[in-house]
Amino acid sequence: MDLRKLKTLIDLVSDSNVSELEITEAEGKVRIVKAGVAGAPVHYQTIQAAPPPAVAQVAPVAAEAAVVPEAPANHVVKSPMVGTFYRSASPGAKPFVEVGSTIKEGETLCIVEAMKILNEIEADKTGTVTNILCANGQAVEYGQPLFEIS
Repeated sequence: MDLRKLKTLIDLVSDSNVSELEITEAEGKVRIVKAGVAGAPVHYQTIQAAPPPAVAQVAPVAAEAAVVPEAPANHVVKSPMVGTFYRSASPGAKPFVEVGSTIKEGETLCIVEAMKILNEIEADKTGTVTNILCANGQAVEYGQPLFEIS
């Protein structure tokens, strides 16, 4: 769950007469419980969702099944830190890259702001940007995919 969304929910429970709130989403479950005394801090607990159960194979696989070669996956550029994702150097400026941009190794792709420090994220591979996986101003986690390069 997005950190800003979680903070908003905590503030909502804090400022209301609601004493307990539980929300289940695809990435997990959040339960926020307000302490019994007015003005006391709000406690919250994040519970990870269980992985989906494995699907058993019903029909036997034919011995003569054709082997289909898997298409090569795009290279993924991941966030090296927790912070805020920015596509350009300043608001209103042209983004560093767009989908379809040809880039070289070492070229700046975006900025991740962490603790008021702007960190330029550089391409670790030469290629073409095929997908931008984050919105401008979005909070990102360590290891979160930011771009796909082919």
